[in-house]
Amino acid sequence: MKHRRLFQRLLLMALLAGVLVGCSVPDSTPLAQWRHAQDGAFAADISPSGQYAVVSGVNGEITVWHLKDNKPLYQWRHQGEGANRVFIIHISADEKFVVTSDREAFALWNMESGEPVGFWRIDESSIRDVAVSAGGKGILVGRANGKAMFFEPSTGRRLEFLGHQEKINSVDLSPNGEYALTGSNDYVAYLWSTKTGQIVHTFPHPSRVTLVALDDEGRYVFTADSQQKSQIWNAQTAAPVSNLQYIARQKIFTDAVFSKDGEYLLTGAPSRRIYRWNVKTGESAGGWRVAPVENTRPATAVVYAVGFTADGQILSESSSGLAELWSVNNE
Repeated sequence: MKHRRLFQRLLLMALLAGVLVGCSVPDSTPLAQWRHAQDGAFAADISPSGQYAVVSGVNGEITVWHLKDNKPLYQWRHQGEGANRVFIIHISADEKFVVTSDREAFALWNMESGEPVGFWRIDESSIRDVAVSAGGKGILVGRANGKAMFFEPSTGRRLEFLGHQEKINSVDLSPNGEYALTGSNDYVAYLWSTKTGQIVHTFPHPSRVTLVALDDEGRYVFTADSQQKSQIWNAQTAAPVSNLQYIARQKIFTDAVFSKDGEYLLTGAPSRRIYRWNVKTGESAGGWRVAPVENTRPATAVVYAVGFTADGQILSESSSGLAELWSVNNE
């Protein structure tokens, strides 16, 4: 779903994370590996079923991949033939629509036809993160000025959420588009109604909130800050379920998705690392390291997207431009 930052910034974060957490996750051997962006990638997302991936390449092309066959389905250009720096991609829960974004504009695409639905420019403040609901009915945009906008392409309806005091870092939408989750530098994540703009739950943190994720089944919320609080909450009551257990002073996450059965949370990091966590306890249930970007010293890569296959294996897309398939029995 998840996620979604600029390659240069994450590369710096990756180096920092490597210093902080050391080599707690050994080098891993994937079950399979495919080249999805020849010169590396700026962004990626994996669909909830693990059937599709959408990758923004350094060369400016956005490619939709069918993962089972490893075949490209479509190639898109975000802003025509000009420079394309798409750094956010989100696939809807029903896998029928995709939203792509650079800092100043976002686009909606139809996954079934491969055709663009619309293109919208934001003039007031730069875009930090975007998400799209099932059916492409709603798009959520988080901005650097602390405002979140919920937009319905078919009707033109716009609702601005003004609850945050500082820039928004991460957003997510429920599949039906009725609830938005936003995390900000003001140390708070909010779950709020896209119909009324009213806050449903407040999730406080001791430092800036860097990543948020909603469980598509409506059971859990995940929020992580820039220090040590990475919390799973009950989406209905806002009660804490578990806090991810790690000894490092800091962990930065770039993507997070819940398994369909609700037993595991899967996270990606800017330090090549993928982690699987037990939702009920917050304890680690395995870790893997993706292939590094070629010719980087020290060897590193940003994990942009993680996902589960139908049989419970793990998929990843990273800044190396590689998609990789991992066995949960061989972490």
